[in-house]
Amino acid sequence: MSDAMSHEVFINGKWRVGGSRATLPVINPATEKVFASVASATVSDLDEALASAELSRKGWSSRPAKERGEILAAAARILATKIEAAARDLSAEQGKTIAEAAGEYARAVETLEWNGTHAEELSAPIPMGPNRMIVPEPLGVVAAFTPWNYPAVLIARKLAPALAAGCPVILKGAEEAPSAAVHIVESLHQSGIPDGVVNLVFGVPVHISRHLLSSPIVKVLTFTGSTAVGKQLATLAANNLQRCILELGGHSPVIVCEDADLGKAVPAISEYKFECAGQSCNAPSRILVARTLYDEFLSRMTEAARKIRIGLPDDAATDMGPMANARRIEAMQRLTKDAVERGARIETGGARLDRPGFYWPPTILTGVPKDARVLHEEPFGPILTVAPFEDIEEAIEEANATDYGLAAYLFTGAADAQKMMINGLSAGAVSVNYLKGVSADAPYGGVKQSGYGYEGGELGVRSFQILKMVNGLGSFG
Repeated sequence: MSDAMSHEVFINGKWRVGGSRATLPVINPATEKVFASVASATVSDLDEALASAELSRKGWSSRPAKERGEILAAAARILATKIEAAARDLSAEQGKTIAEAAGEYARAVETLEWNGTHAEELSAPIPMGPNRMIVPEPLGVVAAFTPWNYPAVLIARKLAPALAAGCPVILKGAEEAPSAAVHIVESLHQSGIPDGVVNLVFGVPVHISRHLLSSPIVKVLTFTGSTAVGKQLATLAANNLQRCILELGGHSPVIVCEDADLGKAVPAISEYKFECAGQSCNAPSRILVARTLYDEFLSRMTEAARKIRIGLPDDAATDMGPMANARRIEAMQRLTKDAVERGARIETGGARLDRPGFYWPPTILTGVPKDARVLHEEPFGPILTVAPFEDIEEAIEEANATDYGLAAYLFTGAADAQKMMINGLSAGAVSVNYLKGVSADAPYGGVKQSGYGYEGGELGVRSFQILKMVNGLGSFG
């Protein structure tokens, strides 16, 4: 395995530096200094990964699903022993606090374990009445592309169901936060997964995606990231009709109704929004508040945002660390400046902190005009807009007024209002009086420009299967 300062690629059961020995820098966002490197895969590395994945395909797909599941469960146990060290690595690369990183790894362990436990039942034939059944079969080699914001949990959500289904995987880890891929792949390797079933590469993203998706060996593309990149990958995948599972951008609304319990709603929104410095596609970004509650909500929300302790991610007293890279700081500056120039008011935050590191404080904007970019472009950072609404119909209309449809949240105890919003909101997931991460057993996917396909739960495994219909059983019996 690679040492802490130089992360390697993993091909056909062996760790190695990239064929060209070229590396990419890994920057600590709290210091803006390079502290590690990651090997950049060459074309020959990618060809070897494709060949080894294809060579392992028949053996892995024909291996009893129970045994595949046992390997995943073993990997979960191994990864659980690495959480403390792995969380520190992730925090140093990405900027999230140690507690957030450890919590993310706990979710990754849960995901490996759930898919391992259910591998056998989800690979079993499905009766369809007299003389018919469905036989699930693995689709084939998977190309998986994962981002830097939640690398551990998102890698697990791609690897675990694909492996449970019987598909080998070529994983492209995030170059800016590579250690999660290394720790999880090494845990699978230690659990006894056969050579070639899991391959890990890093490098220039566009070069890797073009090469892998141009190969007919790859049968499935799974990607989490921006809508723009997702569309580019889907276009590449169309040439070989590779199945796509795309979890893309979000711009999640929260509707706070007049009967909402602000003592619960405000801390729930604040905690979930500013986790990972707001760099989550599920994070709430637009708060719509019943006018009768607007002033009180804004006061409480602003106070909660100002109380968030910003600092070094490895300091136990820190609530929110830096943003992951300079690109996100530039986006915060651009979105805030645009909103203010159009007439918005900054209630708190609004400017980069004057210290080393990519620090941007929790920022709340009010009076934001409808044509401001921050209402249409995914903020992907610690910026919230807050606006009043007159009635539920108006709130639903405003909540749906973006091209995204990943998650939506609402706070009310009224059953009629809940039903109206659940039915009316255009989102892949609607949460009522609740803001939490997605559990391993739940299918999750977006609508509109937030992607298609499902990750998690039974449907997450089915995404990597052919559901072969078998008719006429027993016709000659």
